[in-house]
Amino acid sequence: MVCRAGCGACCIAPSISSPIPGMPQGKPAGVRCIQLDENHLCRLFGLPERPAVCEQFSATASICGENYADAVYQLQWLERQTG
Repeated sequence: MVCRAGCGACCIAPSISSPIPGMPQGKPAGVRCIQLDENHLCRLFGLPERPAVCEQFSATASICGENYADAVYQLQWLERQTG
C-alpha cells in the first residue's frame, strides 16, 4: 500500500520516543510532529535525520484503513496496546 497523500496520521497519532529534529525528546501521542508540513508531508522523508521508527513504518491496509479517521483509530488503538 502507498501512503495516502495528505494523511499524516502516522505523524500525529502515535508517540515517538526517539529524537526528532526540533523535538529532541520525541513526541507524545496525539501531538503533531514538527516535521509534518502544511500538506501533511514529512520534511525529513528520505533524509538521514528521519527517525528509524518513521523510516521503518510501512503503510498497510490493516493500519491505514480506508481513510484518515480509520488510520487515526488504528494507530491510537496500537498506542494504547503498547503504551
